[in-house]
Amino acid sequence: MAKAHGVPAKVDAIKLSEEGAKKVMNAAIGLAVVGVVLGAAGYFTDAHRFAFSYLTGFLWLTTIALGGLFFVIIQHLTKAGWSVAPRRHMEWISGALPACAALFLPIVLFAHDIWHHWMGPEAAHDEILQKKAGYLNPSFFYIRAAIYFAIWIGLALWFAARSAEQDETGNQKLTVKMQNMAPPAVLLFGLSITFAGFDWLMSLDPHWYSTIFGVYVFAGAAVSSLSVLALVNIKLQQEGLLQKVSNVEHRHDIGKLLFGFIVFWAYIGFSQFILIWYANIPEETLFYKHRWEGSWKVVSMTLLIGHFVLPFLVLLSRHAKRHFTVLAGASVWMLVMHYVDLYWLVMPTLDHHGAHFSWIDLAGLLAPVGVGALLIALRATRGHLYPLKDPRLAEAAAVENL
Repeated sequence: MAKAHGVPAKVDAIKLSEEGAKKVMNAAIGLAVVGVVLGAAGYFTDAHRFAFSYLTGFLWLTTIALGGLFFVIIQHLTKAGWSVAPRRHMEWISGALPACAALFLPIVLFAHDIWHHWMGPEAAHDEILQKKAGYLNPSFFYIRAAIYFAIWIGLALWFAARSAEQDETGNQKLTVKMQNMAPPAVLLFGLSITFAGFDWLMSLDPHWYSTIFGVYVFAGAAVSSLSVLALVNIKLQQEGLLQKVSNVEHRHDIGKLLFGFIVFWAYIGFSQFILIWYANIPEETLFYKHRWEGSWKVVSMTLLIGHFVLPFLVLLSRHAKRHFTVLAGASVWMLVMHYVDLYWLVMPTLDHHGAHFSWIDLAGLLAPVGVGALLIALRATRGHLYPLKDPRLAEAAAVENL
């Protein structure tokens, strides 16, 4: 049997089988159809609420894809050897970014409903918003969005194309080229996700501000993308497709990263809260006041316990990170909590008196997620399951957690 840098082809499948690829595509197509139909129903039932629900679902998908892009960049930046196979899976996930760009178009139509504070007529009578008009105006807002997507899609496609090219040619200079691209890429990524967080989330309440907010958005992106990665990794391992380049040791490493970023998310969230609480400036504290009124208090406490306390306790042990069921369950839970986090950020703008979950919110989630899942499925079924000729493939197969 042929070998790829010491990894026997008979041990690790190169691609999904025809039957496996068909199942993945059918599931993705089904989800996309259900999402689009449900989304249309939600829009025609209550267009105003659907606008906010759609923004929440769009951000859920986009932050997951951005987390995937960050993972790809950071593995090249650090010249990591353990993550050869997971890096390919994150290339699939970041491949949803072109779909995210297309899915932003409905938001353009909803924009005046969503960001009505500074896009609407009341901004002309607000002294603070008039001073921010040089930044918070529709034309510049859309230009910035176009720049963000150009950066993200350009980086995602560039790294994926070099990786795929290496599969065919085995040219090790491509690894060096990707490593050299990583430093400017991480700078562009950091700036773009920060300003996107300011634009799409923080400006929902244009009087409120937080200098750490971009890092908070990034933390959520990292946690959610690692959760998806863990589920992909577990599924491929359980199907027996990957045994050498992705085994229990790699699952353990992914679990450790997920655990670490759960703690990081809590640290950033607490840092933001404690600084605002201590300063006690009215225009800053209003953000938390709106999320402590009525049933929003329940959502806030759910976020504290569900996004940090419970997963921290569950994933603290070595055994949990290596166990199929525990890690998979924790990953699904964190994806739900990431949605709750975004819901907590977006929906109080619609009604800060209390949280009222509706089927329209589910429609707003499934509409973008179905389309994004279809694009990810196309990448997964047409490409190789891991970088076949990466120079660190043998190193990845030999990784061991002590």
